[in-house]
Amino acid sequence: MNDLEIAQKAMMWPITKVAANLGLNPDDFEQYGKYKAKLNLDVIADKAPTKHKLILVTSINPTPAGEGKSTVMVGLGDALNLRGLKTVIAIREPSMGPVMGMKGGAAGGGYSQVMPMEEINLHFTGDIHALTSANNTLAALIDNYIQRDNQIGLDPRQIIWKRAIDVNDRSLRNIITGLGGRINGIPREAGFDITAASELMAVLCLATSISDLKQRVGRIIVGYTTEQEPVSVADLGFADAITILLKEALKPNLAQTLAHTPAIIHGGPFANIAHGCNSVLATKAALTLGDYTVTEAGFGSDLGAEKFLDIKTPVLGRTPDAIVVVATVRALKYNGGQKLGELTNEDLEALRKGMPNLLRHIANMQQYGYQPVVAINRFTSDTQAELELIKQECAQINVTAVVANSWAKGGAGTLDLADAVVSATANPVSFQPLYDHNDPIESKLQTVVTKTYGGSGIVLSAQAKRQLRRISDNGWANLPVCIAKTQYSFSDDPQQLGAPAGFEVTVRELIPKIGAGFIVALTGSIYTMPGLPATPAAVNMHIDAEGKVEGLF
Repeated sequence: MNDLEIAQKAMMWPITKVAANLGLNPDDFEQYGKYKAKLNLDVIADKAPTKHKLILVTSINPTPAGEGKSTVMVGLGDALNLRGLKTVIAIREPSMGPVMGMKGGAAGGGYSQVMPMEEINLHFTGDIHALTSANNTLAALIDNYIQRDNQIGLDPRQIIWKRAIDVNDRSLRNIITGLGGRINGIPREAGFDITAASELMAVLCLATSISDLKQRVGRIIVGYTTEQEPVSVADLGFADAITILLKEALKPNLAQTLAHTPAIIHGGPFANIAHGCNSVLATKAALTLGDYTVTEAGFGSDLGAEKFLDIKTPVLGRTPDAIVVVATVRALKYNGGQKLGELTNEDLEALRKGMPNLLRHIANMQQYGYQPVVAINRFTSDTQAELELIKQECAQINVTAVVANSWAKGGAGTLDLADAVVSATANPVSFQPLYDHNDPIESKLQTVVTKTYGGSGIVLSAQAKRQLRRISDNGWANLPVCIAKTQYSFSDDPQQLGAPAGFEVTVRELIPKIGAGFIVALTGSIYTMPGLPATPAAVNMHIDAEGKVEGLF
């Protein structure tokens, strides 16, 4: 059976039972149908007990062969519960852009899935729609402000706030608004981001309360005056209105896995063009309600994990107790030069050539003070010799590598990994951030490129240099950097597989996200509005007269 068929045959518990097992009473949550709920914010402790363990799951660079990071994460949560450890998983909610495009869903797979899979991958509880509406309401208010009196003198040529939509639509990257005469507004250049890359998504995911959400919304920079002064949402008087639109979306969502492990699913920023982590409130909720929390960061350690550790943990107020790096035999062989159509064939030489990719991801986590556990996500085509090669290579650097059969066997196939992770959480961690937030922006970018990517340095475009001066002049240089980069390579070139070195990363633009609390660096040819592939996943989706869906994955 495929993922969807497994999900459709699953027997879910009513969400009231899942909540009761967490010690929640009916006043602690609001039901969204029979199998979903939103947690009230007052059940979330500001600081969870220190004995509660936080486990971060990351991976090697993704390939067309698939890595199954979410599948392993769900399986790990289920396995910890099978070991009698009260565990809650905290993950991002999927964007419909990738679901309808190329990547597919983000609810795990096989017998390690979160449920209800179809709803989670589509509209879920409407949080992303609320973010889209709030984002575009702000855009409309800005245009109306300019059309009316524009007392502040906001320059239509320097508005940096974009509209948003939760779909991959390259034709909306650059648009002209206000055409058709004065009654229709002032013509100006504009554009769309995908909702997952909007600043409001990051704001929602990093906010710790409604008050903090309002303050962050108010700090968002929407543009500049004709005198080059920054203009914020608070300056225009719109912070309360936008916060009101997001007050329900701020509450984390409660669902379950196939094995009924509680799953808190909230926020969905991409890791290649945003900061790639589920909400701080979701992670805090999981830490409050469970003894073990398993969470993930998007794509490889060079993107999601770096942003989790350098952007999210200062807001969360704690760092992980253990880190898992997910790898697959076939992805490493692909990085080692084996062709996509031949990955089911044993090729130890290609596997050896691809191992440097995994080893660099391990080294990335070691420089923060961790000795990560490697999870080898098993596929049916993997041979014993290939699995043993990965274990041996990891053993040579004193890293434990464990085979996880999460897709086929769920938690029961992930018990060895659970045991290794529990052991890892017992080891003290001397956490070392990658950089000091007070370092200059250029220095922080250089540090990430050289220490995490393995490159030789950065190249700033003329536009990025101008933006860097503006960022420094406005006192924003002490913020962390969020680098938007291809997920397929350590470099900014998706064709450079394995573990390339000595390359330079070109920074095209530097965009201040003051509400979120970081500076976005756009590199290479990365876009904050993705495009659809030649054959979108939507083409293979079907629904029958009874409403049964096929082709969703």
